[in-house]
Amino acid sequence: LTYRHELGMNYNRVLPNLIVGSCLQNPADVDRLKKDENVTTVCNLQQDPDMAYFNVDISEIRDHAKEVGDFNHLRLPIRDMDGFALRMRLPSVIASLYQELKDREGTLYVHCTAGLGRAPAVALGYMFWVLGYDLHEAYLLLQSKRKCVPSMENIRAATCDLLTGMTRSPIGLLYRRGTCEHVEVAGLDIGWHSRLPFNFISRDGHWTLEHELPVGRYEYKYVIDKERWTYNPHAPITNPDRKGNYNNYIEVCYD
Repeated sequence: LTYRHELGMNYNRVLPNLIVGSCLQNPADVDRLKKDENVTTVCNLQQDPDMAYFNVDISEIRDHAKEVGDFNHLRLPIRDMDGFALRMRLPSVIASLYQELKDREGTLYVHCTAGLGRAPAVALGYMFWVLGYDLHEAYLLLQSKRKCVPSMENIRAATCDLLTGMTRSPIGLLYRRGTCEHVEVAGLDIGWHSRLPFNFISRDGHWTLEHELPVGRYEYKYVIDKERWTYNPHAPITNPDRKGNYNNYIEVCYD
Protein backbone atom coordinates (compact mmCIF):
# COMPACT_ATOMS: atom_id res chain seq x y z
CA LEU A 1 0.00 0.00 0.00
CA THR A 2 1.40 3.36 -1.04
CA TYR A 3 0.27 6.97 -0.91
CA ARG A 4 0.77 9.36 -3.81
CA HIS A 5 -0.09 12.85 -2.68
CA GLU A 6 0.12 14.25 -6.20
CA LEU A 7 -2.94 12.22 -7.24
CA GLY A 8 -5.16 14.19 -4.89
CA MET A 9 -7.59 13.16 -2.19
CA ASN A 10 -8.82 9.56 -2.27
CA TYR A 11 -11.45 7.93 -0.08
CA ASN A 12 -13.98 5.12 0.34
CA ARG A 13 -17.41 5.09 1.91
CA VAL A 14 -17.46 2.41 4.61
CA LEU A 15 -20.96 3.07 5.97
CA PRO A 16 -23.78 5.29 4.70
CA ASN A 17 -22.56 8.02 7.06
CA LEU A 18 -18.83 7.18 7.37
CA ILE A 19 -16.00 7.75 4.89
CA VAL A 20 -12.30 6.96 5.40
CA GLY A 21 -9.73 8.64 3.21
CA SER A 22 -6.58 10.65 2.70
CA CYS A 23 -6.01 14.25 3.69
CA LEU A 24 -7.73 17.30 2.30
CA GLN A 25 -5.16 19.22 0.27
CA ASN A 26 -6.90 22.52 -0.46
CA PRO A 27 -10.20 24.39 0.05
CA ALA A 28 -11.65 22.84 -3.12
CA ASP A 29 -11.63 19.47 -1.34
CA VAL A 30 -14.08 20.89 1.19
CA ASP A 31 -16.47 21.73 -1.64
CA ARG A 32 -16.03 18.30 -3.18
CA LEU A 33 -16.84 16.47 0.04
CA LYS A 34 -19.79 18.71 0.81
CA LYS A 35 -21.34 18.57 -2.66
CA ASP A 36 -20.53 15.02 -3.76
CA GLU A 37 -20.62 13.11 -0.46
CA ASN A 38 -22.84 15.15 1.91
CA VAL A 39 -19.97 15.39 4.39
CA THR A 40 -20.82 17.63 7.34
CA THR A 41 -17.93 16.70 9.68
CA VAL A 42 -14.25 16.18 8.91
CA CYS A 43 -11.98 14.57 11.50
CA ASN A 44 -8.34 15.42 10.79
CA LEU A 45 -5.89 13.16 12.67
CA GLN A 46 -2.74 14.77 11.28
CA GLN A 47 -0.12 16.60 13.29
CA ASP A 48 1.32 19.87 12.01
CA PRO A 49 4.52 18.26 10.62
CA ASP A 50 2.40 15.82 8.57
CA MET A 51 0.75 18.71 6.75
CA ALA A 52 3.92 20.78 6.49
CA TYR A 53 5.67 17.89 4.72
CA PHE A 54 3.20 18.18 1.82
CA ASN A 55 2.78 21.97 2.07
CA VAL A 56 -0.88 21.70 3.05
CA ASP A 57 -2.23 25.02 4.37
CA ILE A 58 -4.66 23.88 7.06
CA SER A 59 -5.74 27.44 7.90
CA GLU A 60 -7.10 27.95 4.37
CA ILE A 61 -9.01 24.68 4.56
CA ARG A 62 -10.51 25.47 7.95
CA ASP A 63 -11.43 29.02 6.99
CA HIS A 64 -13.23 27.77 3.90
CA ALA A 65 -15.02 25.10 5.93
CA LYS A 66 -16.49 27.89 8.08
CA GLU A 67 -17.61 29.79 4.98
CA VAL A 68 -19.36 26.75 3.51
CA GLY A 69 -21.69 26.37 6.48
CA ASP A 70 -22.92 23.18 8.14
CA PHE A 71 -19.40 21.80 7.80
CA ASN A 72 -17.35 21.20 10.94
CA HIS A 73 -13.61 20.60 10.76
CA LEU A 74 -12.19 18.82 13.83
CA ARG A 75 -8.50 18.47 14.57
CA LEU A 76 -7.81 15.44 16.78
CA PRO A 77 -4.12 14.72 16.12
CA ILE A 78 -2.48 11.33 16.63
CA ARG A 79 1.24 10.82 16.03
CA ASP A 80 1.94 8.89 12.84
CA MET A 81 3.63 5.48 12.88
CA ASP A 82 3.27 5.22 16.66
CA GLY A 83 1.03 2.41 17.85
CA PHE A 84 1.25 3.40 21.49
CA ALA A 85 0.22 6.98 20.67
CA LEU A 86 -2.79 5.56 18.84
CA ARG A 87 -3.64 3.44 21.86
CA MET A 88 -3.41 6.41 24.23
CA ARG A 89 -5.33 8.84 22.04
CA LEU A 90 -8.06 6.56 20.71
CA PRO A 91 -10.49 6.86 23.67
CA SER A 92 -10.43 10.66 23.72
CA VAL A 93 -10.69 10.91 19.93
CA ILE A 94 -13.70 8.58 19.86
CA ALA A 95 -15.28 10.47 22.76
CA SER A 96 -14.88 13.75 20.86
CA LEU A 97 -16.44 12.24 17.76
CA TYR A 98 -19.35 10.89 19.77
CA GLN A 99 -20.04 14.31 21.28
CA GLU A 100 -19.78 15.95 17.86
CA LEU A 101 -22.00 13.48 16.00
CA LYS A 102 -24.67 12.41 18.48
CA ASP A 103 -27.08 15.18 17.41
CA ARG A 104 -25.69 15.82 13.94
CA GLU A 105 -26.76 14.45 10.57
CA GLY A 106 -24.68 13.97 7.45
CA THR A 107 -21.52 12.03 6.76
CA LEU A 108 -18.32 11.86 8.80
CA TYR A 109 -15.04 11.96 6.86
CA VAL A 110 -12.08 10.59 8.86
CA HIS A 111 -8.59 11.13 7.49
CA CYS A 112 -4.93 11.03 8.43
CA THR A 113 -2.35 11.62 5.70
CA ALA A 114 -2.70 8.56 3.50
CA GLY A 115 -5.86 7.18 5.06
CA LEU A 116 -4.21 3.81 5.59
CA GLY A 117 -3.34 3.61 9.31
CA ARG A 118 -4.63 6.15 11.80
CA ALA A 119 -7.89 6.99 10.03
CA PRO A 120 -9.10 3.41 9.56
CA ALA A 121 -8.13 2.64 13.17
CA VAL A 122 -10.29 5.52 14.42
CA ALA A 123 -13.11 4.44 12.12
CA LEU A 124 -12.93 0.93 13.57
CA GLY A 125 -12.88 2.28 17.11
CA TYR A 126 -15.97 4.34 16.38
CA MET A 127 -17.78 1.39 14.80
CA PHE A 128 -16.80 -0.87 17.71
CA TRP A 129 -17.34 1.39 20.71
CA VAL A 130 -20.12 3.69 19.52
CA LEU A 131 -22.04 1.88 16.78
CA GLY A 132 -21.85 -1.55 18.42
CA TYR A 133 -20.14 -3.51 15.66
CA ASP A 134 -18.19 -6.65 16.45
CA LEU A 135 -14.56 -5.58 15.98
CA HIS A 136 -13.66 -8.42 13.62
CA GLU A 137 -16.78 -7.89 11.53
CA ALA A 138 -16.07 -4.17 11.39
CA TYR A 139 -12.52 -4.93 10.23
CA LEU A 140 -13.75 -7.22 7.45
CA LEU A 141 -16.28 -4.62 6.32
CA LEU A 142 -13.65 -1.90 6.30
CA GLN A 143 -11.20 -4.03 4.32
CA SER A 144 -13.91 -4.82 1.77
CA LYS A 145 -14.26 -1.09 1.12
CA ARG A 146 -10.68 0.16 1.53
CA LYS A 147 -7.43 -1.76 1.74
CA CYS A 148 -5.59 -0.44 4.78
CA VAL A 149 -3.47 -1.41 7.79
CA PRO A 150 -5.15 -0.30 11.04
CA SER A 151 -3.41 -1.50 14.21
CA MET A 152 -5.87 -4.03 15.59
CA GLU A 153 -3.48 -4.80 18.45
CA ASN A 154 -3.66 -1.23 19.72
CA ILE A 155 -7.41 -0.95 19.25
CA ARG A 156 -7.78 -4.03 21.46
CA ALA A 157 -5.26 -2.62 23.94
CA ALA A 158 -7.17 0.67 24.13
CA THR A 159 -10.35 -1.31 24.78
CA CYS A 160 -8.64 -3.15 27.64
CA ASP A 161 -7.42 0.17 29.03
CA LEU A 162 -11.00 1.41 29.20
CA LEU A 163 -12.10 -1.74 31.00
CA THR A 164 -9.20 -1.90 33.48
CA GLY A 165 -8.70 1.79 34.23
CA MET A 166 -5.34 2.06 32.49
CA THR A 167 -3.25 0.64 35.32
CA ARG A 168 0.54 0.74 35.01
CA SER A 169 3.10 -1.69 36.37
CA PRO A 170 6.72 -0.95 37.37
CA ILE A 171 9.50 -2.31 35.15
CA GLY A 172 13.27 -2.15 35.42
CA LEU A 173 16.00 -2.21 32.78
CA LEU A 174 19.70 -2.85 33.36
CA TYR A 175 22.74 -2.06 31.24
CA ARG A 176 26.10 -3.39 32.39
CA ARG A 177 28.74 -0.73 32.13
CA GLY A 178 31.12 -0.68 29.24
CA THR A 179 33.18 2.24 28.04
CA CYS A 180 30.37 4.76 27.89
CA GLU A 181 29.30 8.04 29.47
CA HIS A 182 25.55 7.99 28.80
CA VAL A 183 22.90 5.29 28.44
CA GLU A 184 19.35 5.93 27.25
CA VAL A 185 16.44 3.89 25.98
CA ALA A 186 14.19 4.57 22.99
CA GLY A 187 10.93 2.85 22.19
CA LEU A 188 8.81 1.49 25.05
CA ASP A 189 5.82 3.84 25.44
CA ILE A 190 7.69 7.01 24.41
CA GLY A 191 8.36 6.17 20.75
CA TRP A 192 11.55 5.91 18.76
CA HIS A 193 12.09 9.66 18.57
CA SER A 194 12.24 10.16 22.35
CA ARG A 195 14.60 8.79 24.99
CA LEU A 196 14.67 8.08 28.70
CA PRO A 197 18.01 8.36 30.57
CA PHE A 198 19.44 5.60 32.76
CA ASN A 199 20.98 6.28 36.16
CA PHE A 200 24.49 5.08 36.88
CA ILE A 201 24.87 3.04 40.08
CA SER A 202 28.52 3.49 40.97
CA ARG A 203 28.71 0.75 43.60
CA ASP A 204 27.61 -1.86 41.05
CA GLY A 205 29.04 -0.29 37.92
CA HIS A 206 25.66 -0.67 36.20
CA TRP A 207 23.17 1.63 34.51
CA THR A 208 19.55 1.22 35.60
CA LEU A 209 16.16 2.57 34.61
CA GLU A 210 12.87 2.31 36.48
CA HIS A 211 9.67 3.06 34.61
CA GLU A 212 5.96 2.21 34.59
CA LEU A 213 4.06 0.74 31.64
CA PRO A 214 0.47 -0.25 30.91
CA VAL A 215 -0.27 -3.83 29.94
CA GLY A 216 1.21 -4.69 26.56
CA ARG A 217 4.28 -5.67 24.60
CA TYR A 218 6.91 -2.97 24.06
CA GLU A 219 9.99 -2.94 21.89
CA TYR A 220 13.01 -0.87 22.82
CA LYS A 221 16.67 -0.26 22.13
CA TYR A 222 19.59 1.10 24.14
CA VAL A 223 21.23 4.32 22.93
CA ILE A 224 24.84 4.60 24.06
CA ASP A 225 26.56 7.98 24.25
CA LYS A 226 23.75 9.65 22.28
CA GLU A 227 24.63 7.89 19.02
CA ARG A 228 25.13 4.13 19.13
CA TRP A 229 21.94 2.07 19.07
CA THR A 230 22.19 -1.47 20.37
CA TYR A 231 20.26 -4.27 22.05
CA ASN A 232 20.90 -6.64 24.92
CA PRO A 233 21.42 -10.19 23.57
CA HIS A 234 20.70 -11.60 27.04
CA ALA A 235 17.19 -10.12 27.23
CA PRO A 236 14.19 -11.09 25.05
CA ILE A 237 14.72 -9.97 21.46
CA THR A 238 12.52 -9.72 18.41
CA ASN A 239 13.03 -11.55 15.17
CA PRO A 240 15.21 -9.58 12.76
CA ASP A 241 13.47 -7.14 10.45
CA ARG A 242 14.10 -7.00 6.71
CA LYS A 243 17.34 -5.12 7.31
CA GLY A 244 18.55 -7.62 9.91
CA ASN A 245 17.96 -5.32 12.89
CA TYR A 246 16.93 -6.64 16.32
CA ASN A 247 15.08 -4.93 19.15
CA ASN A 248 14.63 -5.96 22.75
CA TYR A 249 11.10 -6.27 24.03
CA ILE A 250 9.30 -6.47 27.34
CA GLU A 251 5.82 -7.81 28.06
CA VAL A 252 3.68 -6.37 30.84
CA CYS A 253 0.84 -8.67 31.83
CA TYR A 254 -2.24 -8.35 34.01
CA ASP A 255 -1.69 -9.43 37.60
